[in-house]
Amino acid sequence: MSPRHDARRARNDPAQYEDLAATWWDPHGPLAMLHWIAAARAKHVPGAATAGALLVDLGCGAGLLAPHLADKGYRVVGLDLSESALIQAAAHGVGAIRGDVTALPLPDGVAAVVSAGEILEHVTDLPSTLKEACRVLQPGGVLVLDTIAATPLARLVAVEIAERVPGGAPKGIHDPRLFVDRAELVSLCANEGVRLELFGLRPSFWQLLQWLLRRREAVDMRQTRSTAILFQGVGVKTS
Repeated sequence: MSPRHDARRARNDPAQYEDLAATWWDPHGPLAMLHWIAAARAKHVPGAATAGALLVDLGCGAGLLAPHLADKGYRVVGLDLSESALIQAAAHGVGAIRGDVTALPLPDGVAAVVSAGEILEHVTDLPSTLKEACRVLQPGGVLVLDTIAATPLARLVAVEIAERVPGGAPKGIHDPRLFVDRAELVSLCANEGVRLELFGLRPSFWQLLQWLLRRREAVDMRQTRSTAILFQGVGVKTS
């Protein structure tokens, strides 16, 4: 039986991930879409220039990105607030650290890649989060992110609809007030020397239908021209 949302929890309460701890690796669980998005994010991660180069995964959860990086040569360090998720991430080869993404316990310029997947729509201090993400990125390093746009359409799809359909987002997992303004995101990263290119992202509708019918365990994500709902950003830090 799928875990139920605790109505006593506020929207975007990090403790919800403790409620969902047993579902991270369930291909038909409430967090399944995070696997699909992680696979799409990994496609933008280049192979490591040197063996053991560091990739920092912000909001790593249970380490869903790690399996998609297995052949790319990185040492992966993941940060998250959920202790139960970090235990699972460590079991998948991630150097797990419990910490706040607005104050990373890492030195400047240490990472060849920083991944910020499905985390920016959960933070209450976007400028500090992005400043930290860019601070730990080395010159020439790659920032890869995905998040939800601050638009009425995104609120309709990601909250009003997704929380009501079978297989959709867990109820209360998002606070739409924290959805990300795309222009602000690009500007904040540019201030830190990272010029972002944005892409829209959506699931393959045919594969999604098959997934809902339990005829497949994963769904491919497709790039779209519109960034009005779910979108990715990729940028390189200048020297």
